[in-house]
Formats: sequence, C-alpha cells, structure tokens
Amino acid sequence: MGLEAAVEATVAFLNNAVKPVLVGGPKLRVSKACDAFVELADACGYLVAVMPSAKGLVPESHPHFIGTYWGAVGTHFSAEIVESSDAYLFAGPIFNDYSSVGYSLLLKKEKAIIVQPDRVIVGNGPAFGCVLMKDFLQALSKRVNLNSTAYENYRRIFVPDGVPLKCEPNEPLRVNVLFQHIQKMLSHETAVIAETGDSWFNCQKLKLPKGCGYEFQMQYGSIGWSVGATLGYAQSVPEKRVIACIGDGSFQVTAQDVSTMMRVGQKTIIFLINNGGYTIEVEIHDGPYNVIKNWNYTGLVDAIHNGEGNC
Repeated sequence: MGLEAAVEATVAFLNNAVKPVLVGGPKLRVSKACDAFVELADACGYLVAVMPSAKGLVPESHPHFIGTYWGAVGTHFSAEIVESSDAYLFAGPIFNDYSSVGYSLLLKKEKAIIVQPDRVIVGNGPAFGCVLMKDFLQALSKRVNLNSTAYENYRRIFVPDGVPLKCEPNEPLRVNVLFQHIQKMLSHETAVIAETGDSWFNCQKLKLPKGCGYEFQMQYGSIGWSVGATLGYAQSVPEKRVIACIGDGSFQVTAQDVSTMMRVGQKTIIFLINNGGYTIEVEIHDGPYNVIKNWNYTGLVDAIHNGEGNC
C-alpha cells in the first residue's frame, strides 16, 4: 500500500514537470539500488547527475549522465541545470556542509523528491514510510513518462573543457597534465582512491570507464584516510589495479600502511601530489601550522622496502 501510494504521488509530481532531473546519492549503495536507479534513468530519459560522494555508483557511460552535482565546484553547468529544474529526484542523498558546499545549494524543498533507503518525501509532503528504495525506483520506472527536456537544455549550453597544453621538456609537471595521464590509465581493471583535499576535486573530473571503481571519503573529510583505504581496497579486490591520488600532508599521517602494501605484494600506484602542506586547510583557516616538513618520499619507500618487499 505504501509503495503504491508513493509511486502514485511521485508519478503525478514528475509527469507534471517540464524539465525534471535525476540525482544519485551515496545511499544508493547501502540500498542496493544502483541498478534500479539506472533502470529508472533509462526509462524516463531525464538528465542524470550524481552527488560527489556517489561518484562511481552510476555508470558514467550512460547517455544522459553529465557528471557531479556539487554546487559551484561541480561539473560545469550541472548546478545551473539541476537548480533551474522544476522537479528533481534525489535518490539516497546526504546533505551536509561538504556535499552542499557550505549549504549554498539553491534547491527548493517544494521541487524535490527525496528517496531514502526506506522513505520517500514528495515536495512539501506527503511522506511515505516503509518504502524500500530499490522497489520504489523499479516501480517508478514502469510508470513515469519519457522526458529528456533537461538533458536537451544541457546540450545547448554545454561547452567542452579545453585540453591543457603539454608540458615542455624540463618544465615542472602540472596537476592538470598529470590528471590527463591518469585518465588514460583508467579501465574496468582499475579503481581510483581519492584523498581529502585537492584530489577530491581533481578526481571528480575523471571520466570513469564502465567497471572502474571509485572511492573517496566525504562524510568526515578525514585527512590520511586514503592510504589505509588503498591498502584495504587493493587487498579485497586483487584483480584491480588501484590508483591512489594522495596529498603529501595526508600521506604523512598514515604513510606506514605502505609497508603492508609492499609486504603483501600489492600492485597499487600512488600519485603523491606534493604541494608542501595541508592545502585544503589553508582554504579554511590559514596559518604556519599548515606548512609541513618535506620528506624524501622515494627515499622513504626505499627504507620501507629494505630489500625485502615487492617494489
């Protein structure tokens, strides 16, 4: 009864909209609803985006996928299209200070359908409890009308990113050039781990091939999380080559986990982006405590290796 009523109310809401959109959130994973979300996207023809912490949960090869909705720092034109829509369905969102860019998103409750793992809220009401997200999205996909207006609007205003110039011989490597090369490394046999800081934003710009894994920790923004996460991910999915993008400040917090990576023979690639400190903290509150000691990182790996690892 609750499922049918929730679907009925949502269908009426969406089918009356001119340019509705779909936005995937991180709770798609815990709800085991990623496939159901794609099924709905295929059926409705809406423009599809993901919240930053849901990157990797929705195939970026989907024809109507435009990238990350993250307010002013998201994929170009995503904020304009999503926030100007007259109806947006968020599946499994988490709205906090990070995901909302300091609560600056220009979303209106009366335009939103919020689908949580066991609850659906349509606009300012009604709300339907005891409705599982997976069941709801699957049922909705059979009832909603096809409407690609928002995606067509996006196509009209979209301007492709320019291609950064190549580095000249002996020129210091630039981050935008580095990520061009990382992009070329990605395949269904790889996975990306993005650390808090610069890598948050740079890795969001990567276009993930189908089957390419992606993880980053946004809920708490824990500096140093990615080194241990890389160790655990690579150990659990040995058939994938893990590519980790980690800043120097974060690496220094948990660098010792590299020892275990080498001892167990993992084939991880770590791109250590050395910008001389806690750059993400500089943006929040600058001070001399954000400048850290520069290590000899290759020397550190040699010391950990000690002639016994697999380096």
